[in-house]
Amino acid sequence: MFLRLANLSLLVLFPIAWFAPLLRAGILPIFGLSEISVISGLQALWDTDVALALLVTFLAIFAPYMKTIGIALIQFGYLRRKTLPVLEILGKLAMADVFLIALYVVIVKGAGYVKVETGWGLYLFTGCILASIAISHLTRKR
Repeated sequence: MFLRLANLSLLVLFPIAWFAPLLRAGILPIFGLSEISVISGLQALWDTDVALALLVTFLAIFAPYMKTIGIALIQFGYLRRKTLPVLEILGKLAMADVFLIALYVVIVKGAGYVKVETGWGLYLFTGCILASIAISHLTRKR
């Protein structure tokens, strides 16, 4: 019962994480910082690089949400357990998105002229992805 509730809570937490500030960035500290979320980042990507925007949209939004729905369907007996390995791959793809965000933070911080601070949304998004991986692992064991 706990795993079902934890998994269903991700259906609420993921959308919150998509709109939460992942990081605050700005040119030099004196100009102020702009908050960047998954959604605002995707909006900017759609204007500049459609192919990358499609990839990031899949990794950040569709992969984790499809996995969460798939796990719920397994937990409630509407989907066969044989699909669990495919769902776990979706979770790993979503974790790649968190890695890319962390990589961007490291690269931008090294530039020197840009100030970057991580926001609470990065921790929420990462926590959701890690919780999803743990839930699928524990669901596999049952």
